This record gives sequence, structure tokens and C-alpha cells, in this order.
Amino acid sequence: MTLTDIQAAELKERIAAHGRALGFDAIGVASVDLARAEAGLADWLQAGFHGNMDYMARHGPPSSGGTGKRTQPAALVPGTLSVITARINYLSAPIAELERTIAVSQQAYVSVYARGRDYHKVVRNKLQKLAGRIDQELKAYGGSAKYRPFTDSAPVMEVALAEQSGLGWRGKHTLLLDRSAGSFFFLGEIYTDLALPPDLPVSDHCGQCFACRDACPTGAIVGPYRLDARRCISYLTIELKEAIPEQFRPLIGNRIYGCDDCQLACPWNKFAQAAAEPDFVAVRNGLDDIALVDLFAWSQDQFNTRMAGSAILRIGHEKWLSNIAVALGNALRGAPGADSEGDAVKTRIHQALQGRAGDASEQVRESVHWALAQSEVRRAQ
Repeated sequence: MTLTDIQAAELKERIAAHGRALGFDAIGVASVDLARAEAGLADWLQAGFHGNMDYMARHGPPSSGGTGKRTQPAALVPGTLSVITARINYLSAPIAELERTIAVSQQAYVSVYARGRDYHKVVRNKLQKLAGRIDQELKAYGGSAKYRPFTDSAPVMEVALAEQSGLGWRGKHTLLLDRSAGSFFFLGEIYTDLALPPDLPVSDHCGQCFACRDACPTGAIVGPYRLDARRCISYLTIELKEAIPEQFRPLIGNRIYGCDDCQLACPWNKFAQAAAEPDFVAVRNGLDDIALVDLFAWSQDQFNTRMAGSAILRIGHEKWLSNIAVALGNALRGAPGADSEGDAVKTRIHQALQGRAGDASEQVRESVHWALAQSEVRRAQ
């Protein structure tokens, strides 16, 4: 429907109020012109930085042979005139606690965003409710509109749209940053055929800082605002279906699903806000404090049952075991051995790995073989 400028401005304010009432920490409105972001994506794809994420190219810029759905909102949802953007915090533990977990080699490190309920479901449900409330508002004007919500679930340039709507700026690690909230938050969008006044972008506040680049264990941040996903631990442990390449394995440490290092190093995350959403606050399956060998013991059925409703389920049991085997190899190489406690740690790790040495999966068997060989690497050092 068509609104007057005054009606559109009033509706936009009420949308923001409804968003906050539903638990979102910020709401914005973006225009659908993503020409600058489209050029950047084309360059990124040309460099091959997307690795085996073929879907990035499939719906990428037409200039790169894609459908354009990722860079042209109206190509994905015909009739889209505005994009309502949303931000919601997910940090469930203090930064110092996360850093301590990474430092304990025999403990599993799971990226903090994946420790609670699957954010796709939580955020999309909230966006659906927000769309419903907008519809109720429009009844006062005698009209209706079309909506389609997304949260990391379709070819949508989430960071570009959030940046364009003033929810933050793209940091040098390519994540969205906000001066009052850091970067530990999820993003969501509602594509709509409502013509709403767009918000203005905020300025970049990274300055000369390169803390994120310097903190990346695998050197994935190859330049300011430029990420080579093929080197990124999140890609290697989640998106890459095959086993982690050997050159990166020693650098993975105990990270078995995702990585937070670039965020932990970012000075703006001194201001990161704790999650208020119960589904993000509640850690499932003790994933914030659990030994690698305990997770390695999960059967296929146990993995499926315990990870139901979790974003982790999508990688499957085989990839899960392969990732953990690599982490166990790193723990074995780094485990202390001059005392009884250190010997007990190494023995438990060895037993866990030997128990999977004949696994039905070739990928798991190969990762286990590499992991067992790490005790020899330690002795040779």
C-alpha cells in the first residue's frame, strides 16, 4: 500500500517500538540499492575466497554469472521496496571466560553463538511476529503489505543491509560492529513492499586497529575488510564438508565448531551486551564446559538427539567427529606429560582416539590417524 511521508515516518517509529518489545536490541530500515556491496562481492568471488560455498556465487552478482538474488532484494522477493533490519544480542558468557576455555586444550570450544537454541528459528519467529504487528498497524490506514523474513537463511547480504540501515559498520573482520554493543549479535531482515524512509549509515570506527587480523589463528583476515573464508576456522569446521586440510589442523586448537577469536580481540567488544533472550542465555549440553573426549564418545543417535534444535546439527555426526579428532590431536600434542595428571590426560585422549580408529567413515579414520600421530610430534619437539 502507499503511505504519505508522515504516515510512513510514524509507522517506522512504531515498527522500532514493536521490535524492541519483541526482544530485538535495534531496528533499522535499509534501501534496496546494494550496488556498492555488489561490486565488493563480485571482487571477493573473483578472488575465490568463498571456497566451496558455491551458493555464494550461484545467487551472486549477474556480472559474476549469478542470479542477482543476493545483491538485488527485488530479485529475491519481487516488489521489495524496503528492508527492515534487526539486531539481537547472543553473548552468553563473559569475554574472559571464553578466552579461558580456548586456553584449555582438552576442553571443547564451541562458538558462543551456537551454544543455545538454533538462532534461525528464534530470530525468524520474532521477525514473523514483528511482521504481524506491522500488519495490525496498517489496518488503521485501511491497507496491508507483503513481508518475508530472513535470518542467515537465504541469499541476503545481511551485513551490508544492516550497515546501510545504521545498525553498525562493517569491521575489518567483515562482521558488523556497534560502538555500544560490539559484535556479538545476530542479524535479521524483513523484505517488504512498504516504502519506508531509510536510516542513514554510521561512520567506521575501526581506525588504525588491526587486533582482529592479528588474533586470527589461521591468517584468514588477509586485509582490511577482506576475509579469505578458505582459511577461516568457522568455514573449516562448519562449511567445509571434507576433513580440515592438514596445514590448518595445528592452528585449529580446541575449536570444534566455529571461532570467536577475531571478536574476542576486538576492543569494541568491551561494550558487548549480554543476551537477554532465554534461548541464547541457556547453554545446551554443557557446551561451554565439556571435555573433547566426552563429545567424541557421542553416537550418531546421541548427536542427533542432543543437537536437535541446535545450529550444530547441520554439520552432521561425521564432520563433528572429524573436527573433534583434530582438536584431540592438538590436545595430545600440547598435553603435559611430566606428572601423573598429564599422563592421565594423554591416556584418556589416546583411548578415545583408538576407539574410533576403525570408524566407518574414512574422513573420521583419517582425522583419528593424524591425531594419534601428534604424540610423536610432541616427542620430536
